[in-house]
Amino acid sequence: MTIALIAHEAKQELMVQFCIAYSGILGQHSICATNTTGKLVSEATGLKISRVMSGRQGGHQQIASRIACNEIDLLIFFRDPLAAHMEPDEAGLIRLCDVHTIPLATNIATAEALIHALEKGDLDWRNMVQGR
Repeated sequence: MTIALIAHEAKQELMVQFCIAYSGILGQHSICATNTTGKLVSEATGLKISRVMSGRQGGHQQIASRIACNEIDLLIFFRDPLAAHMEPDEAGLIRLCDVHTIPLATNIATAEALIHALEKGDLDWRNMVQGR
């Protein structure tokens, strides 16, 4: 599976800690991330991460494009709920996850549930549904 990681600035440290805790599971999959998130996670965990641009420079749109092309299987997007408002590209990213049936975690509790499901093989249904 290909897992995409995005974290708002206020949630970067949480993403790093999450990836350290679950590096054994994450390491069995392909991972892509926005630039800063990918750099921080890679440095902390040693995981190989392909990086796109930073979110504000178009990284969210690059990941959205990969979702639309069925190249992303799961998105972990730690958003800052206290940010002033949701950016249009972020709303589009979330909408694409719904359109393409991509599991999406926007907080640590959901991310842990998805990682445990991934570990047990409970997310393999996507391969059957989409003919992968």
